Amino acid sequence: MVPEILNSLALNLNFLRRMVADLDDGQMVGQVGGVVNHPAWTIGHLVGSFQLMGGELGMTPWLPENWAQWFGTGTTPVGHAGVYPGKEDLLQALDDGQRRLVETLASMSAADLARPLPDANYRDRLPTIGHAILHILASHAAMHVGQLAAWRRAMGLPVVREPLNDAPA
Repeated sequence: MVPEILNSLALNLNFLRRMVADLDDGQMVGQVGGVVNHPAWTIGHLVGSFQLMGGELGMTPWLPENWAQWFGTGTTPVGHAGVYPGKEDLLQALDDGQRRLVETLASMSAADLARPLPDANYRDRLPTIGHAILHILASHAAMHVGQLAAWRRAMGLPVVREPLNDAPA
């Protein structure tokens, strides 16, 4: 199941990268039409979720300590470019987090995935490591990438085609 999850993650993150490719740092924090989860916050939030997942896998934290203050669950995105790292730094952090998880997950066995989730606060909804990996790397990532597609529409930016629809008919 790990290869399938990592494929889904790669598709989602490649779509995200395409949706921000034409943006500058100012646009990365744009908020219009009530859509407050802008690309800077969304990327930083996903990277933070990767580190949290890494912690459940026994990985050493790699992000700056203040990352959760900017991007953690419950934070409110703000529309000021100077508050967040720039686009290139955020994309590098995304690449790094993805690489770290891929390397760790590639060596995991079915028995590893069946272990109980270490964080007892979520174990009632995500009972095993496998459940958490599937949720964070597939559904959580896809939800936030979908929000970026809605954000682009609200900003009046061109639609970026979803990766599975890129192939000619």
